[in-house]
Amino acid sequence: MLVLLPPSEGKATVGAGPAVELASLSLPGLTGTRSTVLAELVELCSGDEEKAAEVLGLSPGLRGEVAKDAGLLTAPTLPAGELYTGVLYDALGLATLSPAARRRAKDSLLVFSGLWGAVRITDRIPSYRCSMGVKLPALGALGAYWREPMAGVVPEAAGEGLVLDLRSSAYASAWKPKPRSELAARTATVRVLQVTVVDGVEKRSVVSHFNKATKGRLVRALLESGAKPKTPAKLAATLRDLGFVIEEQAPGKLDVLVTEIH
Repeated sequence: MLVLLPPSEGKATVGAGPAVELASLSLPGLTGTRSTVLAELVELCSGDEEKAAEVLGLSPGLRGEVAKDAGLLTAPTLPAGELYTGVLYDALGLATLSPAARRRAKDSLLVFSGLWGAVRITDRIPSYRCSMGVKLPALGALGAYWREPMAGVVPEAAGEGLVLDLRSSAYASAWKPKPRSELAARTATVRVLQVTVVDGVEKRSVVSHFNKATKGRLVRALLESGAKPKTPAKLAATLRDLGFVIEEQAPGKLDVLVTEIH
């Protein structure tokens, strides 16, 4: 099973490892594109700070991220699984997984990134700021820029197994299985809905924070269980066995229903 995750804006700021070595990262088919995007980002952030902040969509309080990106070529690194610290990753709790689940995480988790394309949790990268929605002056929208190289490497990484896609729409723009393909038939997407009852009427809504936390707990449960569902339908059954309330809205499209936000 291959699990596609978004990154998080929250990142650890202190690394101890050497500078990033692009040739050492997983998915070597992305190395050339990574080199180009990294060089363009560093060049942008080494120039006009105001322009760089505008391109990256940074508020005045985040202007320090420009200088950080300018120094990416020499910045210390740490494993991606330790770098991302947002809500989803807090709920996933990679550091507290059992040894067996940790091994499964190394093999199955793929984190998408505007800068790196996609990385494994063991890949050592520096802290950075560059979302998939960014449009770099010389490259354009990164979601579109990554599409061609991703088309070659993601299916190879998926192999013959299930693909569980938990990315947000911005990161999903960088790769999607070809419609009606064999890979599309074994790709599942998940939506998290909060269920409330108001005046006797059930209402369902998407809550961003809870969406991320629930996805993190869902991945953790799958990794700890050791389950290897081969199809979206079998994934739904596995998640029900793990205590989640699941509705199948269409082939490969699952809703996780929750009633409490925590």
